[in-house]
Amino acid sequence: MNEPLALALAGVAGLVLGAIFFGALWWTLRKGLQSPRPGRWLLGSLVLRTAIVLAGFYLVGAGHWERMLACLLGFVSARLALTRMAARPAAGSRAASTQEANRGLES
Repeated sequence: MNEPLALALAGVAGLVLGAIFFGALWWTLRKGLQSPRPGRWLLGSLVLRTAIVLAGFYLVGAGHWERMLACLLGFVSARLALTRMAARPAAGSRAASTQEANRGLES
């Protein structure tokens, strides 16, 4: 396989690993807040998510630091994208109404 394609695939794999890691974190926090034992949810999820990501990085990197770096860049990109998506208030939510009201006051 030629190197640019391998780097691109490593970056895509990093995006997928990041989506899995941070998506599972979001899901765990939602479930953990409703659970009578949130510590178990959080600790179990941390161990599982970390194991999945480390195994993914190990397989994608395959002893090539360039692939590992591309995978890391994809992982960080997924984090940035998911953080921005999660920061947006849902339409019709109280936070969205407050932001719209504040924008009206600033005008």
